[in-house]
Amino acid sequence: MAQAITEVLQPAVWAAAMPVVVAVLAARTVPAGLGWGALAALFTAVVPFGAILYAKRTGRVTDHHISRREQRRGVLLVGIASVAVGLALFVALGAPRPLIAVIAVMLAVLAGTTAVNQVWKMSAHTAVSAGACTVLVLLVGPALAVGVLVVALIGWSRVHLGAHTVAQVLAGAVSGTVLAAGFYLAVV
Repeated sequence: MAQAITEVLQPAVWAAAMPVVVAVLAARTVPAGLGWGALAALFTAVVPFGAILYAKRTGRVTDHHISRREQRRGVLLVGIASVAVGLALFVALGAPRPLIAVIAVMLAVLAGTTAVNQVWKMSAHTAVSAGACTVLVLLVGPALAVGVLVVALIGWSRVHLGAHTVAQVLAGAVSGTVLAAGFYLAVV
C-alpha cells in the first residue's frame, strides 16, 4: 500500500495535474482551461520527469524518485529551468493569473526543495503535495483543507518505505505549505 501511494501521488503527478485543475477553474471556458493546463503541464511535469527518466536510463540516477540525495542536483536543475521557462512564457502569453501563480508556486517549491537537498534529504513528495493542497485551499476554499490528510498519507508512505525520516517528511510539508501560500498570494 505504501509503495502504491508513493507512486500514485508522486511529485510528477501533482505537477501534471495542478496546472490543468487550476487552469480549468480559472479560464473563461473549460476547453481554454484544458489547453492552458496541458501546455503548462509540458513545462511543469513532462520535461522535468522526462529528464529524470533520461537520467535513470543513462545511469545518472538510480531510480525515478532520485532516492540518493547526491544524485538530485542535475535533474532538479533541469526541472527548475523548465518551470522557469514555462512561467516566463505564460506571463508573456497573458495566461490566467491563478495559473501563473501556481506555476510560480511550483518553481518556488522546486527551487526550495533543490536547495535544501544539497545538504539534507527533505521530502519532495510532501513538499509538492502540501504546496498543491495549499493552492487548492486558497483557490477553492477551506473545504479542501482535508487535503492535509492526503499529505499525511504520503508522508506515512515515505517513512514506511524508509525513504525519509519523520523530520524530512515534516520539513517538506511545512516548506511546501509556506512557499505555496507566500508565492500564490503574492502573484494572484
